[in-house]
Amino acid sequence: MQTRRFANYDLSRLMLGTVQFGLPYGVANRTGQPSYEEARAIVAAALDGGVNCFDTAAAYGSSEEVLGRALHELGAADRVMVVTKVRPLTADELADATLAARAIEQSVAESRRRLRLDCLPVVLFHRENDAQYLEVLTRLQAKGWVGHAGVSCDNHPGPAAVFAAQPAVGALQIPTNILDRRHVRGGTLAAAAAHGVAVFVRSVYLQGLLLMPEAAVPEPLRAVLPVRRRLAALAESAGMPLAELAVRYLLGQEGVTCVLAGVETVAQVRENVALFSRGALTDDMRQAVDAAVPELPETVLTPALWTVTQ
Repeated sequence: MQTRRFANYDLSRLMLGTVQFGLPYGVANRTGQPSYEEARAIVAAALDGGVNCFDTAAAYGSSEEVLGRALHELGAADRVMVVTKVRPLTADELADATLAARAIEQSVAESRRRLRLDCLPVVLFHRENDAQYLEVLTRLQAKGWVGHAGVSCDNHPGPAAVFAAQPAVGALQIPTNILDRRHVRGGTLAAAAAHGVAVFVRSVYLQGLLLMPEAAVPEPLRAVLPVRRRLAALAESAGMPLAELAVRYLLGQEGVTCVLAGVETVAQVRENVALFSRGALTDDMRQAVDAAVPELPETVLTPALWTVTQ
């Protein structure tokens, strides 16, 4: 497994997403939420494959608790980096600094308990608006509760590039994929690289939309199909599946630390480990991908705008 350096970590390029440990998640999810035994087996397979970073959040149902228990039972809690997120603040909390500070501290305290970690390696705000209270996480860093603070950003690159330049920000999570390159074009990755900020890329398969069978793509999202066919033809010409093209495209983007992939089975973990081991695309292939993908409607690129059941 290839790695990238961040702070005192040599992080695997593959970061395992664990939202499905706590919730049935994703437009392409067909197996639902795994049992604890299945989730533990997934974590064990990831560790065996060299994965040493995991993504979770307070808002992901029982994900933190399941991940924390699995890492503890597998004896791996002290040799991995866990990225978690503060629960989204309510409107009342967002409007009152005292309420916000109390909610953030309580969320971090609960995450420490559920994950069975005294110090959470990385804590992100789950929403950009909540990051106006970044100084609260800075205070929790001083207490030894948080290692690095940051923000989970949305599709629009402007705010993310600004966050990357703030001294208190050590990490960003952004949605980027072979279909949605707004953060690449908008300067987020360049700003993060210039300031030594780790970038964790999520939505590599656009919540499964890139790979699900054509017949299963919901009608409001079918504008993606002609683009998918062009990308699949490119992948076939290079002797690789579309999933591999999508991952290796992101691995070649300067400034990307880890690419986050969620899985539903142990077999999918092993497939991802093998896929990530192949490294980035050649420059020629990456340029061919760029030429094949037009600017798609935001209603396709942004899952929050999808009018289908996720």
